[in-house]
Amino acid sequence: MSAVVLAGGQSTRLGRSKLWETLAHQNLVERAVGRLATLGLDIIVVTAPGVSLPPMQSERPAKIISDLCPGAGSLGGIYTGLAASTSFHSPVVACDMPFLNVPLLRHMLALAPGYDVVIPCLGGKLEPLHAVYSQGCLRPIQGLLRERNLKIIDFFPQVKVRYLKEEEIGPFDPLGQSFFNINTEADLARARALIEKERMDVP
Repeated sequence: MSAVVLAGGQSTRLGRSKLWETLAHQNLVERAVGRLATLGLDIIVVTAPGVSLPPMQSERPAKIISDLCPGAGSLGGIYTGLAASTSFHSPVVACDMPFLNVPLLRHMLALAPGYDVVIPCLGGKLEPLHAVYSQGCLRPIQGLLRERNLKIIDFFPQVKVRYLKEEEIGPFDPLGQSFFNINTEADLARARALIEKERMDVP
């Protein structure tokens, strides 16, 4: 099974490429790839043309591919990753989510058969960049791209979706840290503080 890491964002709010930022001696891309690798998945990293990726060390080497739809945002990245995937279902995550929860991702994959999308809903907000997508999403996504509609959830009415409710997420990730993403200096500082707290809490 393949997993997709989206690493083509512009990092406009941070003012520099977030891909090279490090947490606990790992850059953000490396950290996401490492979490997914523990699931035994082949990793596809989708990046925008001209974007320089930092070096990555992982148990499973990642396949780096260039976005087929430059300028189409995360929707184009999802399409590119699914088109390159060797499996019917693929978890898709953003590289700027440093606290991916492996048991939660494993649970989402277990729910995937019979659905085209498995997506968490936390606080009434959907998490399309922490979801499982099937090959059945490719054609509906193509339709949105042709219309230049880049809103990911707008193709959901055309596919079968499994919404993961808060009470299902809680046993795996009660604080919802899986969905924390880094956009600003304040986010980076918070992430480093959380990692330091985790380190201090370990006996």
